[in-house]
Amino acid sequence: MKKNITILLIATGSVLFNSSCSKKLDLAPVSSISDENFWQTPEQVDVFVTGIHGRFRSNVAQFQYLGEMRGDIFGTDPGSSSAFTGEATQGTERLWLNTLDMDNPGVANFGGFYNNINQLNLLINKLGGTTNVPDENKKYYLGIAQGMRAYYYFQLYRSWGSVIIQTEPTTSIDISNLAKAASPGADVIKLVKEDISNSETNFGNNYTIRNTKSFWSKAATLMLKAEVYLWTSYRGGGTADAGTAKTALTDIQANVGASLLPSFANVFSPASKGNAEIIFAARFKTDEAALPIAGIFLPQSGLIANFHDSLAARKFNVTTDNWGGLLRAPVKIATFRSFNDKDSRKWATIQPAYNLVGGTYQIAGAFVSKFQGEQTPAGRQFTNDYPVYRNADLLLLLAEAKLALGEDPATEINAVRARAFDTNYDAAVHAFPNQAIDANAKEAILQERFFEFVFEGKRWYDLRRMGDSYVYAHTTVASTEAYKLLWPIDRGSLTNNRELKQTEGYPAF
Repeated sequence: MKKNITILLIATGSVLFNSSCSKKLDLAPVSSISDENFWQTPEQVDVFVTGIHGRFRSNVAQFQYLGEMRGDIFGTDPGSSSAFTGEATQGTERLWLNTLDMDNPGVANFGGFYNNINQLNLLINKLGGTTNVPDENKKYYLGIAQGMRAYYYFQLYRSWGSVIIQTEPTTSIDISNLAKAASPGADVIKLVKEDISNSETNFGNNYTIRNTKSFWSKAATLMLKAEVYLWTSYRGGGTADAGTAKTALTDIQANVGASLLPSFANVFSPASKGNAEIIFAARFKTDEAALPIAGIFLPQSGLIANFHDSLAARKFNVTTDNWGGLLRAPVKIATFRSFNDKDSRKWATIQPAYNLVGGTYQIAGAFVSKFQGEQTPAGRQFTNDYPVYRNADLLLLLAEAKLALGEDPATEINAVRARAFDTNYDAAVHAFPNQAIDANAKEAILQERFFEFVFEGKRWYDLRRMGDSYVYAHTTVASTEAYKLLWPIDRGSLTNNRELKQTEGYPAF
């Protein structure tokens, strides 16, 4: 992928921006090569499609922040203002404390998403007029572009509500493009559904998934469709939308055949990329791109060496535990303790760290261990793919759709639980509806998704999808602060586009 992305950047002259640094709404690529010299061969289009997936990969950190960091997974424990290793949170705590504002927005510049949205707009535009691409590939690539654009706009909609809609490509720098008002949320979700429908139509009966499941596919569009229609089922769409979500998920089951891996931990291994459970993942590879986790979710090697791994009965060391990170967002001890000890997800997802006092292990803190990367001659490389959609997600979304339709969600919930508990699984104890939480089936599904998807950017969105009351019950957002369900717009975006208005409820610009 690395070579192809480089060619793309030369061909279009596009510039990748880090959303934390860029102050503009990135709508316009810079081009030094005219359209007469590009879009002339199928190979050039192939390169461009590879490039938009590379750009998607560059947004993973923002997807994780928007989808999870304001939930109830991360945080410092009572009485502490820093991570357990002594590394300060340095403002990251504003995410889980939900004290964001325009100067501390958590995610700036709308995640940098408009940069790739513009590339997708360009691809859609050029595919509509080219005769240089075989019809089958043209339709497949349109399916990718429309599905991926819908994904971006659904991220924007769930996070900011009203956002700028831009569906035409901009091919030159024009400052007037920034002077554009946001469209109402109703128009944004309408666009999302239209793009999903068009993506499905263009994919047709082509369910193939390319590049070891690192390319968007019809299955990815159908997963997105299920998410979108479940969201709207709680917001006026009712059983009709829940039924649409269910149909999308059973379509994948019938035509793609994704399945749970026997081992939860193996789903995320760099050695099993594109495995049977994955539906769509962002691809990370040695010497190409690393999963961006070390600088916020993992501790410094020298500091973690002061603590113990009680399960392995050993002290951490700088040779094998060479995380090389900066722990700005530790996992709460309460999160770790919420898992059943017999649940394999507990030990594959979270690494606890202990002090050894008088021969007794005393827990000091915890951090993410789901994505451990691999040891290479150059040291630890974080080469785990980042799952966007996988079969466990499908099953639990299907359980949610069934519940909304008055159907029994037990089959899907129990498939996930049985894999989690493995040889420890006792249906009489662990199966739905035999756990205490199962008396409230929606809470049971939420809890199962909590255990299953730590660090996969799902938790905040799950709570938001099911309804405001779930956010108030599980996070630091109070019912008197409903405006905090959405994100503030950063000062830079408001400065550069005076047509934008601050998210209602936050101090006006």
